[in-house]
Amino acid sequence: MARNIDGTEISRVMRAEMAQQVAELQAAGVTPGLSVVLVGNNPASQAYVASKTRACETLGMKGQTLNLPEDVSKEELFAVIDRLNSDATVHGILVQLPLPAHLPYKAVLEHIHPDKDVDGFHPQNAGLAFVGDPRAFIPCTPAGILEMLRRENIPTRGKHVVIVGRSLIVSKPLASLLMAPGPDATVTITHRHTPDLAAFTRQADILIVAVGKQNLITADMVKPGVVVIDVGQNRVPDASSARGFKMVGDVDFDTVSQVAEAITPVPGGVGPMTITMLLANTLQAARARVTRSQPS
Repeated sequence: MARNIDGTEISRVMRAEMAQQVAELQAAGVTPGLSVVLVGNNPASQAYVASKTRACETLGMKGQTLNLPEDVSKEELFAVIDRLNSDATVHGILVQLPLPAHLPYKAVLEHIHPDKDVDGFHPQNAGLAFVGDPRAFIPCTPAGILEMLRRENIPTRGKHVVIVGRSLIVSKPLASLLMAPGPDATVTITHRHTPDLAAFTRQADILIVAVGKQNLITADMVKPGVVVIDVGQNRVPDASSARGFKMVGDVDFDTVSQVAEAITPVPGGVGPMTITMLLANTLQAARARVTRSQPS
């Protein structure tokens, strides 16, 4: 039976460490601040944004949410971002995705100043991360996965990492980070058009799945001793739950955990780490601003 990689516990330890660092910044007169822009009233987005704001406040950071109507224009949204870009008390800006169809999400993300892009989605940060520049903000889910592997003492050097999925938010930046000096992994990226997916997943020493399809990976698709990181978030009906649904990943947890060495559960695996790394990026942004403001 695989051991669980407990993202909730790792997050708890990391947040305690960050709370001390926030207190040190506050003693120097700086309180890290994160502003989240939420367009519309999508219940899932509202709940996710609320959890981010609560997490900020728990650490002693300033967290604020700006709620904009569903029909807000691009120009109005850009004006809000401009105001946040110029506000010295705001160190991190996040525009919650998905956006309504009439808003060009790429242009919106590019409008956030790179120094405040704590989601790590701005092309400048993506480029810096690709070449290994430490000034980059790393997208939160890839950063969280790397931190989980490090804190769980799971070696990556010389290991074959197979990633199922090719998103710009998770899979592509994660592949670059894992291949970089330090992690030194050999990485294969697969996706829904890859023929005979199982032929690749069975080669994995570390299998990372980020597709959004329930039970995509089954026990016959992995080799014994694999480490499985399940990024999937799928809502399925559950009459026994007060909410009427439950969250499951992309991996058939019950069967794959009988074969794997270690596995992340859903929920309680990668999810908590994503928010924790958002806090870490906001802390990084606040520190960088302090450094820039100091006389040379």
